[in-house]
Amino acid sequence: MPEVKPDFPREWVEFVDPADPDGDMFRCDITWLTSSWNCIYGNGCQGIYAQTPNDGCCSEGAMYSDKDDEKRVLKYAAKLKRSEWQFFDEARPKRKGGKLNISEVDEDNERKTRNVKGGCIFLNRKGHEAPGFTGEMGCVLHHLAIREGVHFVETKPDVCWQLPIRRSFEKLDLGDDEVKQVTVIGEYERRGWGPGGVEFDWYCTSNSEAHNGKEPVYISNAYELIKLMGTKAYAVLKEICDTRMEARRQAAPKLLPLLQVHPATLLAQQSKSR
Repeated sequence: MPEVKPDFPREWVEFVDPADPDGDMFRCDITWLTSSWNCIYGNGCQGIYAQTPNDGCCSEGAMYSDKDDEKRVLKYAAKLKRSEWQFFDEARPKRKGGKLNISEVDEDNERKTRNVKGGCIFLNRKGHEAPGFTGEMGCVLHHLAIREGVHFVETKPDVCWQLPIRRSFEKLDLGDDEVKQVTVIGEYERRGWGPGGVEFDWYCTSNSEAHNGKEPVYISNAYELIKLMGTKAYAVLKEICDTRMEARRQAAPKLLPLLQVHPATLLAQQSKSR
């Protein structure tokens, strides 16, 4: 199925952070958050590069958001076993007592997870076999979260668990010398990856093949949104989205185009009805 083009109309909502009424604001992309996107890794995902279709969006390694992000990933990486991690030996410290060798610096001098053999060091490749290896294909930090009984938000780099949600920050000039910090919650489009994003061979958020979730994004990714926004702000967002979803259900039988539905979700719905 086709990938929709960017810059289509979107519905946004703004509200003051209920946890800080005199402080920050939120601006949220309701069109994205009420879409039916869901991760289809291992179940139809074609990968961002055609030559590595089983690598999903893990082909380049993950940028760390800050020192704490890298420190947290290091802590969980230390819990990984050779039997479950393809690149266990590759990650051994360069010197005795040193840190795991899981990070590198890119061309912009930004720290990230290492790229090993064309993919993230934490990505177990499909078909890998080795004596004693019983690990599964995919992100070994994701599998670790399941083993540890924690959410993958705790084990994976920030950018990995946030995808496909993008959080950015803006300043809003309200006049009279009043400026508000605005936290923007939206879709992590191709462009969010920088100049290379437009070169991806395939991308999921704008592709109808990935818009087959049983629940809208604001429900299926509730844990991540709460982590990004806080409990009180998420409660406001959920109430707004619930109202939009109910209005959409009421309008559908009458074919009233009252709300802006994500075009990839529409394509997926139309495909199902054929």
